[in-house]
Amino acid sequence: MSLATVSTLPTAPAAPAPALRLVPDGSEVRGFALYVGIDEAKARAAGVDLPALVDALRALTAELVPSAETYAAVALAPAGLGGRDVDIVRRALADRTPAGTPKPETKPRRTGLTLDLGRKKLRIDGETAPLTYREFELLQFLVLREGRTVTRTEIIGALWSDAEQDVPNERTIDVHVRRLRAKLGDYGDVVRTVRGGGYRFDRHADVVIRYGEGPSPDRF
Repeated sequence: MSLATVSTLPTAPAAPAPALRLVPDGSEVRGFALYVGIDEAKARAAGVDLPALVDALRALTAELVPSAETYAAVALAPAGLGGRDVDIVRRALADRTPAGTPKPETKPRRTGLTLDLGRKKLRIDGETAPLTYREFELLQFLVLREGRTVTRTEIIGALWSDAEQDVPNERTIDVHVRRLRAKLGDYGDVVRTVRGGGYRFDRHADVVIRYGEGPSPDRF
């Protein structure tokens, strides 16, 4: 009685599962932080001290990746503070994110543009905008003529009427407007260019104008 020989083909090893990546598009990994929760008493009980443990981890890293750079920081906490060592270390080193959770991207909160003509202040999303005196005067001049196209000649005559020298030309006004728009950021389009005419201020729903207690002497 003969036995049939069964041939088997070698099976290819299963492909490793792709690693879970929590890296946003446009970013790259430049390193990692390994938090070690252990106090000096536990280290001594294990027959090692903390400097020796740090040196051993650095030596292992250098062995695996000779070009890697390392930095060690010691986490300090009040004596007798309860809680897990590793959590105390993370809090002490300013990592308050739950382990394994990507930190959310923070975006500035949009609160709008507030122009206070009485106090001569402009706030953008809650922050004071660094306008120069001339930039504020230019913005105010346009705001007080809201919805009306103002020519470059009008701007020069109003804002440089008492200047004895360095009176700008019309092209220079364009430069001033570009700088103003840049400082207005996301709200720069409130100052619109009217082709062949000049400039016009168009208010948005998120723009607040405060005129102060009395009418501006510039308003008409």
